[in-house]
Amino acid sequence: MKATLSAQLGQQLHLTPALLQSIRLLQLTGLELELEVAQALESNPLLERVEEVEEAPRQVSADPVLDTAAMDELPEAQIWDVPAASWGDGDIDRMATIAAGGSTDPSWQLLQELALELTPSQLAVAGFWLQHIDDAGYLDDTLDKLTAQGCAELGCSRGELEWIRQRLLHGDPAGMCAVDAREALRAQLDALPGTISARPLARQLLALEREVLLTACTDTLAAAVGRDPADVAEARALLRQLCAHPAQSLVADSDPAIVPDVVCWHADGSWRVALNPRSSQRVVVPAHYESALASCGEELSAGMREQLNQARWLCRGLAIRHETLLRTTQVIVSHQAGFLSRGEEAMAPLTLKQVAEAIGMHESTISRITTGKYLQTPRGTFELKRFFAVKLEGASVSGAAVKAMVRRLIDNEPAARPLSDEAIAGLLARQGIQIARRTVAKYREQLDIAPARERRSNPNASLARAS
Repeated sequence: MKATLSAQLGQQLHLTPALLQSIRLLQLTGLELELEVAQALESNPLLERVEEVEEAPRQVSADPVLDTAAMDELPEAQIWDVPAASWGDGDIDRMATIAAGGSTDPSWQLLQELALELTPSQLAVAGFWLQHIDDAGYLDDTLDKLTAQGCAELGCSRGELEWIRQRLLHGDPAGMCAVDAREALRAQLDALPGTISARPLARQLLALEREVLLTACTDTLAAAVGRDPADVAEARALLRQLCAHPAQSLVADSDPAIVPDVVCWHADGSWRVALNPRSSQRVVVPAHYESALASCGEELSAGMREQLNQARWLCRGLAIRHETLLRTTQVIVSHQAGFLSRGEEAMAPLTLKQVAEAIGMHESTISRITTGKYLQTPRGTFELKRFFAVKLEGASVSGAAVKAMVRRLIDNEPAARPLSDEAIAGLLARQGIQIARRTVAKYREQLDIAPARERRSNPNASLARAS
């Protein structure tokens, strides 16, 4: 076999450690980024966190001509100059109210809700009762003893104390400040909406001894209350749906609020965008560290040189991440201004490719920077992915907008004459939106809306107000 030499031209991408880190930082959520920065600060003594400073923010319009930036270019320092933003309402700093820290104590949450309807003295009584409940939501002492203590401490009557306790017992969640599980479950039965045929029998079962109710079979319970076993089984099923620990429902609902990565607001006739300083982390290598290490020259140890490189890569990666996030959001807000102003039916078609072309980056970069990142708008807080909508074939609107139109038409239909899928398609055609009946049926099913025949026989067979 004869050996030969040949030359070939080709391109190959080599991912440097700095570029790999920049790509990884793009896809981190706000919480993951915070943990990443905290670990870096703990392990690398050359890094320092940049604290927020009080200075005039740079407000960014959503419709400027965007410059193209390569991933290996370090963004300018102005990207960080967004510690706050004027929302057009005087001197109130709305940014300070974003996911502001608050107590996660269930009792405090209840008091905050009751503050809107109770007087200060009544609120003090409510606070007294909530101070004397256990983790399940039951009173931690006998009712008589706590009532006497409350009268002495608050100087109010027994009747007022009991009235506030009943307000808590039958409030939301029902069963709070109950004497025992039986009283809590009775309150929850009373709070169930609508007419429930099994409710009276369920209350009757609660009057039985606890051990009998928990261990006896359905036939034994039916004989004890003199009712049909099928009715008793239905009543027991209703009791199983109740919560024996009412305070736990508050704990489950006390998840931390989403902290938006970017905020937008309308001012001076245009939509403006700014990074949220609560979720935009910034670290630097102090100048005196840089100069000291530079003076060491070749004497700098390999370990210290590695830490310096890692610190620089992190600073650059964070800057690239925040610039990419801000510029991506600018394009999205500019394109979806109709949705922000008028609602779901004005959601315009938008793809990753369109945004990528607008800022001169790859679609994969846009996918990473919009996953798990949230934008706070006057209409609520949404994941950036929410603003991408596929264009409906044969129309100039997005599928999300047409789905919202279908929901509006069904919500406003005559109760006695619900609209068929074909009729909805005809009404949309009058608005210039040509879609097939089966497309209407698909959107209706996605909205969890029953067909017309079922809506006619059961007017309450409507649906989830989903997305």
